[in-house]
Amino acid sequence: MHRLFVALRLPTPIRALLIAAMGGISGARWQRDDQLHLTLRFIGEVDRHLASDIHAALGAVHHPAFELALNGLGLFDRRGAPETVWAGVTPQEPVQSLHKKVDQALARVGIAPEQRAFLPHITLARLKPSSGTVRNMMESSGGLTSPRFRVESFALVESKLTPDGAVYTDVETYKLD
Repeated sequence: MHRLFVALRLPTPIRALLIAAMGGISGARWQRDDQLHLTLRFIGEVDRHLASDIHAALGAVHHPAFELALNGLGLFDRRGAPETVWAGVTPQEPVQSLHKKVDQALARVGIAPEQRAFLPHITLARLKPSSGTVRNMMESSGGLTSPRFRVESFALVESKLTPDGAVYTDVETYKLD
């Protein structure tokens, strides 16, 4: 079985900015440099045959290359308690458009469309209920912005869960038009 997702990989200078913004929340589980990405679509566990079909379907996705920039920090919560710290991007429209095309390609091979609303973001940390105050990190980030960076491809990524966290390996990279 393969645990797969589709993502935008980030250039080294952008990952460096994100790493520099991390900290200030005790008990947070911060992402490592090699884990930083923007998920276009989580797929989950699939067998070898379906993984091959997914690869072929994603190879047929056509979308123009585009530019993004980091744009602020946000929180996802569960029942009012902060659970995830994330960095946003702007503009969101080209990422949402690519997400829709990826979702449509996956539907053609039997992967049900995503039911949750899609918010383009880069996960920075997972929080435990006992994590320290999030407000300090959010205030000290100064809004977290970046210069624009070019997105020229997306990747099919395999995630292997280990005691030290997930290890991500690019299975295939797909060029944008």
